[in-house]
This record gives sequence, C-alpha cells and structure tokens, in this order.
Amino acid sequence: MRRAEPARDQRMLLTGVSWDQYIALSELFNGRPSVRLTYIDGVLEIMTTGPLHERLKTLLARLLEVYALARGVRLHGYGSTTYRRKAKKRGLEPDECYFVGEVDGPFPHLAIEVAISSGGLDKLPVYAGLGVREVWIWKKGRLTVHRFQSGTYVPAVRSALLPALDLEELARFATIEDQPEAVAAYFTHLTRRTTPRRAKKARSRR
Repeated sequence: MRRAEPARDQRMLLTGVSWDQYIALSELFNGRPSVRLTYIDGVLEIMTTGPLHERLKTLLARLLEVYALARGVRLHGYGSTTYRRKAKKRGLEPDECYFVGEVDGPFPHLAIEVAISSGGLDKLPVYAGLGVREVWIWKKGRLTVHRFQSGTYVPAVRSALLPALDLEELARFATIEDQPEAVAAYFTHLTRRTTPRRAKKARSRR
C-alpha cells in the first residue's frame, strides 16, 4: 500500500534579509535538495518540499525529456541549480530548469515550478530579474506557460521554446500516479504518432 504523501510544502518567510545573509543561508542549506530558497529585495522564503512535490517535479522533467528524445530536441537539464543576480537582488532554485538548443548564457531558458499549496512568494518577479525566457507552472493538474516579454511575464497557450509540444497532452500523462507507467505510456504515445509517418517516408524513397 502506498504511503500517504503530504499535500502541502512547509514555508518560512523572513524580511529584512541582506544579500550577504541570503548567501550565508544558501551555503548553510547547501546539499539539501528538498530545501528551496527564494530571495527578492530583502525578502527570503525558505521552503521545504515534501515527497508529493518532489515526485511531481521529477515526473514532469522525465516526461519533458522523453518528448525531447522522441522529437530530437536538444535539451540540457540543470535540475535545481541555484541562480542568483546580485545587481537585481534576486535568487532561487527552480524545481527543474533547462537550456533548449544550446547553453548560451548564465541563466536557463526554461524553468518548471510545481505549486501544490497557495501562499508564499511570487517567483515570477524573481525569474524576471534573471531574464528566464519561460516559466511553466504546474497547478491542480495543469501546466501554464508564462513568457518573458518587456520585463514581465505574459500568460501564453503554447511554449515559444517548444511550439510543437502539446502541454495539455503532457499534463494528462503527469496525472498518472505510477511514475514509470506514466513515462512509458507517454513514450509509446509519442513514438506511435511518429512511426507511421517515418514508414511512409521510407516507402516513398523506394
């Protein structure tokens, strides 16, 4: 029998935190992957993620990576790497993040965030300070895309980085509780869609 997973993440909000204090706390929590620190203009959120959060963010990453493999997309994963920008007083660890195509700068192109419980800091202004091109937010079984435009994020129906990706379709597979089953089912779905087209192309060359 599967053990019940906690529905909510634990958060602590601190104000009046200097940049140096933020860096010191980051080093203190270094090596604890379930701890996420988000810093903006002297406000620091310390969040401890539960098994449900970690399972969902890992499943979303695995599904996206399966899509990239099936479609030949160059995807560079950087997990929950810490990204900071002192000049903007911004810093955080994404749940998952990627460069799409090539690694061409200090900050990733795409970040994925899992929102299980309400409250806490709004991470979009933090990402805006870092210039991350897109942020995908998973909430209540849906993925929403936020594109960086003119210094802020604008909701979008599709990803500009991966315009052919059907996010609603990917989200449906992310609701399958068994992780290996979800990944295998999505891979089968993607390869079934491409195989007939490839076979037809092969026959046309004969």
